[in-house]
Amino acid sequence: MKLLRYGPAGQEKPGMLDDEGRVRDLSAHVSDFAGESVSIEALDKLRSVDVSSLPVVENPGRIGACLATVPNFFCIGLNYAKHAAETGAEPPKEPIIFNKATSSLSGPFDPVVIPRGSVKSDWEVELGVVIGKTASYITEAEALSHVAGYCVINDMSEREYQIERGGTWMKGKSAPTFGPTGPWLVTADEIPDPQKLALSLKLNGETVQDSNTDDMIFGVAEIVAYMSNFMLLQPGDIIATGTPSGVGMGMKPQRFLKPGDVMEVYVEGLGTQKQETVAAE
Repeated sequence: MKLLRYGPAGQEKPGMLDDEGRVRDLSAHVSDFAGESVSIEALDKLRSVDVSSLPVVENPGRIGACLATVPNFFCIGLNYAKHAAETGAEPPKEPIIFNKATSSLSGPFDPVVIPRGSVKSDWEVELGVVIGKTASYITEAEALSHVAGYCVINDMSEREYQIERGGTWMKGKSAPTFGPTGPWLVTADEIPDPQKLALSLKLNGETVQDSNTDDMIFGVAEIVAYMSNFMLLQPGDIIATGTPSGVGMGMKPQRFLKPGDVMEVYVEGLGTQKQETVAAE
């Protein structure tokens, strides 16, 4: 299934794409997509719905983030070999885990707001993993059975705040609109191997990131199992699994976003985002 949320910000309704790419209204079957409503059990119930019986939404308008809220917005740092190399970092021996503020979550086509005073806002195409079953001390072999689905994430980053201002990375990752997510939550049965997905990002029409999830240092199953040793993963948690090479910080000379820039963010099988950057008021 390809699940989505459509409508004005704060008034989104749940929907599903049918085989012809039309949006079908799921409001009679689920109130929204968040937490337990994206558990594997809840998604199995949605699979029993006759798609042809659902109302067609002729003009869905804005597409919101594919999740209304998330209990936790986790991220994995330096998880592509070529990206680690471009930053001059040693490949990590264990996954680097950090958080984005959950308030950074935004729609896949909403404007990205460059924070006040920012001079180093950067882009990061990533494969997002949505947890569908509580996970604690699970094995790598069990891990993918705890995944509800996958989505596109642009893990926006302000590099000065992240690296030069002290403390953890979180404050460089958490500005409002710094977590475009969607357009769809694609259920795990449609993605048989998350380690064989092309992903790319275009900036003003120029391809700056072009890679495949097979360049991950730690794969999805390893990440989920590893994290479950340190925290309880819950339905609706989202994990951004790292970005490939081609970010602005890694360029020579470095290149960062300015108002009016347009990003097109793609992951194979999961759809495409498009955002224009605007200055904070």
